[in-house]
Parts: sequence; structure tokens; C-alpha cells
Amino acid sequence: QVQLVESGGGLVQAGGSLRLSCAASGRTFTSYGMGWFRQAPGKEREFVRAISGSGGSTAYADSVKGRFTISRDNAKNTVYLQMNNLKPEDTAVYYCAARVGAIATVTHEYTYWGQGTQVTVSS
Repeated sequence: QVQLVESGGGLVQAGGSLRLSCAASGRTFTSYGMGWFRQAPGKEREFVRAISGSGGSTAYADSVKGRFTISRDNAKNTVYLQMNNLKPEDTAVYYCAARVGAIATVTHEYTYWGQGTQVTVSS
């Protein structure tokens, strides 16, 4: 069982930056591929970025290419999402997710989910 707790969301102006954190419980953090997803009002949850257990492999959605960076600190059981040059269309609840094994880019591949953190980008 893995528990995930996101933090770092907030209100920011367009062009600004935020860093989200996701702290995971458990002693086998490196066994988990980690992903970030987001869900805007009235829309389906969508993939943002993912990283493998070792941190050696990542994946990204085209909409965040060149703007969002994912990283992890396995000593701290934490994964990060650095978001730069934010746009109003990035406004959503951002969720951290974990799955045993390789990274994935679809929601149903992930077993564990955090409660989400709100990111609001004003124009």
C-alpha cells in the first residue's frame, strides 16, 4: 500500500512558475513508476508527465513539452513537477499517481492516487 500526498499548488499569473511535490509512504519507492495527471472542470483526467523508479526514463504530454519537468528524490520518497511558463489552460487539479513497474501514460495503469492539489493560472 502506498499513500501519496501532493502539495505546492496555488494561484499564479500566466508566465509564472510553481513546483508541486508528492510525498509517498512506504519503503520501496524505487519500485514505483510515478506520474502526474491533471483534471480541469468538466474534462477528463489527463496525463502530464511520468518518471521511472530510477529516474532514468520520463514521458511527457505534448501540451507541457519544454515547460514542465518531472524529477524524483528517492532518498526522500518524493516526486516533483516543476511547472514553468504557466498558461491559463494549465488550470486544473493536479494528481500524483504510482504504479509498480515501468511508467505509463494512462490513468487506468496507475494503482495509487493522491488527493490532488489545485493549480490556478490567471491571465
